[in-house]
Amino acid sequence: MKSIAELDEIRKKTLAQISLRSNENGLRVIVGMATCGIAAGARPVMKAFMEEINKRKLQNITVSMTGCIGACRLEPIVDIIDNDGNKVTYVKMTPEKAERVVLEHLVNGKVCADLTIGAEEAKK
Repeated sequence: MKSIAELDEIRKKTLAQISLRSNENGLRVIVGMATCGIAAGARPVMKAFMEEINKRKLQNITVSMTGCIGACRLEPIVDIIDNDGNKVTYVKMTPEKAERVVLEHLVNGKVCADLTIGAEEAKK
């Protein structure tokens, strides 16, 4: 059986993970997790966001999932919404790109323009 200290440590870790999904203030990271997103690799992308945010001990950032965003050819898609409701949509995400977005966008406030839907559409 676990000691009280061990159980308390498990509780703290679990609450920290839950707070990534339930914080209503601050930035929101929303990962498209419909069938097309999952097939394109959205699960590892979401995991990379959560791990990087935890590793950097960032506060006031919510990580959640949504259903179909409607642009299957651009999956995995991630929306980042700030306090004012401004949205940046990142497309064709990978775990490596997610780490970059955390560092540049979430930590330093600089949008990774080359990873956005606008940059992808400009390639056409």
